[in-house]
Amino acid sequence: QVQLVESGGGLVQAGGSLRLSCAASESIFNFYVMGWYRQAPGKQRELVAAITGGSRTNYADSVKGRFTISRDNAKNTVYLQMNSLKPEDTAVYYCNAKRGSIDFLVGNYWGQGTQVTVSS
Repeated sequence: QVQLVESGGGLVQAGGSLRLSCAASESIFNFYVMGWYRQAPGKQRELVAAITGGSRTNYADSVKGRFTISRDNAKNTVYLQMNSLKPEDTAVYYCNAKRGSIDFLVGNYWGQGTQVTVSS
């Protein structure tokens, strides 16, 4: 019964910034990795950024240097700070959490998505 609730999406001009939030219904220590995915119209869902329980991070090449994933364990929340936004970043952004370990996936959970639109 894990719930992930995204917020912070919206319309922004190219070059602007947004911060997405993903609030989990339970301690994010329960997930070995959390991340942000995005899906643009006509394209497959892709991983944007991920953060492990050990605070290791990975980013898609297209967002490296512009996006930062972070977490606040006390607030059960993961953030995606998006700077220098480009029209190509326009997509629905989904929060994801995985329970278990890298070797054995116990659960895989998704938020409802939040729309990010970047105008040129």
